[in-house]
Amino acid sequence: MLKRILSRREEEDQVRRANRLPPGQAVTQKFPILHYGPVPKVDLATWDFKIFGAVVEERTWDWEAFNKLPRRQVTLDVHCVTRWSKFDTLWEGVALGQLVAEGLIRPKPEARYVLQHCEHGYTANVPLALALQENFLLATHYDGRPLEPEHGYPLRAVVGSFPDRSETMNAYFWKGGKWLRALEFRADDAPGFWERAGYHNEGDPWKEQRVAGINWFNRL
Repeated sequence: MLKRILSRREEEDQVRRANRLPPGQAVTQKFPILHYGPVPKVDLATWDFKIFGAVVEERTWDWEAFNKLPRRQVTLDVHCVTRWSKFDTLWEGVALGQLVAEGLIRPKPEARYVLQHCEHGYTANVPLALALQENFLLATHYDGRPLEPEHGYPLRAVVGSFPDRSETMNAYFWKGGKWLRALEFRADDAPGFWERAGYHNEGDPWKEQRVAGINWFNRL
């Protein structure tokens, strides 16, 4: 136990010195499980993933076709609004930005936002500019293995930081929805599940944008 605590503290000191730890966050070496509602049961034979809304052509892929899309791996630091951060996490999946760059998805000129539609009616909203960056991924694998059901199997969105924070936009981990089933491209923004419950609409961890208006987290 003591060795594990010291190891975590050493990692926390290291990432803090490297300016990788956002304000108000603490390092975890576990992978906490947080979500609203039950873990859904998935039948890959009937599973599909849709692109709709402000796009030139709506698309639908079944599981086999989705896994034939261009894939990549990305290593990210992820930051949860509940104050834990996990560093150097390895994800594999499909980059939305690459699909757009290759013309597989063609947003209309008025598209400015993306609303993630997940199982149980859960939604999460991000600006299109963020969704097209390399630090946003439609992930099927974590740490070299398929996602576990509790972490969003078979598909989840992931948003995080690069070690050098070179990306222009970032967001807390809740902005990547588990059990993802569709992306809706929109001209106007639409608050997601947690935003409607009072979370900050942008959720930038470096600005501690946790709750809309007054940051009540700092008063706990």
